[in-house]
Amino acid sequence: MTEVAKAVQEAGAETGRPGLWRQRDFLLLWSGQTVSEMGSAVTQVALPLLAVVSLRESTFQVGLLTAATTLAFAVIALPAGAMVDGREKRSVMIVCNLLRLVIIGSVPVAAAFGVLTMAQLYVVAVAAGVCSVFFDVSYQSYVPSLVRSDDLMSANGKLGTTQAFAELGGPSVGGGLAWLVGAAGAMTADAVSYAVSVLSILGIRTREEPPSARLAEETLRRRIAEGLTFVFGHGILRRVVACTATANLFNGMTSALAMVFLVRVLHVRPALTGLVLAGAAVGGIVGGVFAGRLVRRIGSARIIWVSMLVFGAPQVVAAAAWQGWGVLLFPLGWGVAGFSGMVYNVAQLSYRQSVTPPELMGRMNAAVRWVVWGTLPVGGVLGGVLGTLVGVRPALALSFAGAWAAGWFVFFSPLRRLRDVPPPAPAPAPAPVPAAPGVVR
Repeated sequence: MTEVAKAVQEAGAETGRPGLWRQRDFLLLWSGQTVSEMGSAVTQVALPLLAVVSLRESTFQVGLLTAATTLAFAVIALPAGAMVDGREKRSVMIVCNLLRLVIIGSVPVAAAFGVLTMAQLYVVAVAAGVCSVFFDVSYQSYVPSLVRSDDLMSANGKLGTTQAFAELGGPSVGGGLAWLVGAAGAMTADAVSYAVSVLSILGIRTREEPPSARLAEETLRRRIAEGLTFVFGHGILRRVVACTATANLFNGMTSALAMVFLVRVLHVRPALTGLVLAGAAVGGIVGGVFAGRLVRRIGSARIIWVSMLVFGAPQVVAAAAWQGWGVLLFPLGWGVAGFSGMVYNVAQLSYRQSVTPPELMGRMNAAVRWVVWGTLPVGGVLGGVLGTLVGVRPALALSFAGAWAAGWFVFFSPLRRLRDVPPPAPAPAPAPVPAAPGVVR
């Protein structure tokens, strides 16, 4: 039995109610999302491989493609959160996955007819990213409606662990499928995974609270303003957002450079790139399994900066990898980054969900995602530019070092003097925002 399973069963025994292992609706959401994450991990390998190997594009073009996958978070995350709060989140998730099935499935179809172009890959990356914005905001806001607040840490740890497990198997499967049926054909697995996720969500019986009638009367502008006011008016959330956004800027650089570094600098065969990239997923699995235990032992406040600055410090060794056995430094360093990132994410996400009122959940998640995911496409472009100007290895070393240094945002904050995060004070009421003429309602 895994550490997570033991922790969940112990929690259930202490409270006299079933643990997460026996909550049918959560298990359906969890299992469907695990399959979907596995498919997405295949695409994470197959999409850049199409650009690097099949279409033979430049490092800069690969960086732009990486940026395109997260561009939507910078453009539409805020209105997406406002719209999600006014709708049933389960329905939004179903529609988004059906659309992603069609969008991702268009790649192997185009490749089969010999008409696949880089332009289509850009369109697919952006369109799938738009669906991901709405799905992810709904998904993070939906989990608290399925589990109790004191189960959030266990639920997020479980979801994070299986996500990392999918990322472990996904790149390996993606690399193998790319070798067997080509990178475009490998993306068929991702399209099928969205169908599985839709069926699992349809099977959930629990119905969430209907959206507040007040939301239907508010303008989109006012809803967005309330979400931003809550996030940036909260002292701890503001610092967590700064930390995560900075880390993601440099993670975007890493994502843009990793495949180029492996294939063109270390000369790793394309079929083996998924195996090498799985190092981060191994670290993520370990981090997800032990996140709850580490939080209890180190403290819910202290773990936020310890996970970044202490656990994440050795990640920069990945950029020192060389051909031959030296290539193992890459999965080692990326595994360290995966471990520290998972522990950090479980702790900060659980905290965000626990301090946010239900009616603000979608807008809070959207406001956070708008900032922290909005830096990813910037990092992708920056990685492509720096990789071209100063070389892939120096740019990669900078990306790992920058992601580690992001932890100083939360270190130089009240969290440094606390073991555990105290109960938050009630959030101030947002300032009135006048409705502008013609604002969409």
